[in-house]
Amino acid sequence: MAGKFVIITAKNGEFTFNLKASNGEVVLTASETYPNMGTCENGIASVKKNSGVHIEDQTREEKQTNPKYELYKDKAGEFRFRLKAANGEIIGKSESYKAKASAKKGIASIAKNAPDAPIVVIEPDEK
Repeated sequence: MAGKFVIITAKNGEFTFNLKASNGEVVLTASETYPNMGTCENGIASVKKNSGVHIEDQTREEKQTNPKYELYKDKAGEFRFRLKAANGEIIGKSESYKAKASAKKGIASIAKNAPDAPIVVIEPDEK
């Protein structure tokens, strides 16, 4: 089974999405909620387009141009990443990882799964 994007419809009528890897784990969450389905689908299209970009390892003070993944340590000392589009806007973010290598595997999973991942819509009562 391949990865998939899951669009979640909130009770307030807004939309968000997750990218799930082939093992069902969430590897990327939308950086915002969207007012309608079309803008949410545009966010997914941006993730698909930018999923194979380079990594800026901010724990090593590297600087890369957008689009890019920013890999960093959070306040708890764990590793996270965010995916930025060419315009510098954050289009997705990760959960925390205890090891940098695990965060990099999460990025690799996005690069593998996002480009061809189908989109599934979940209504509020289906969560």
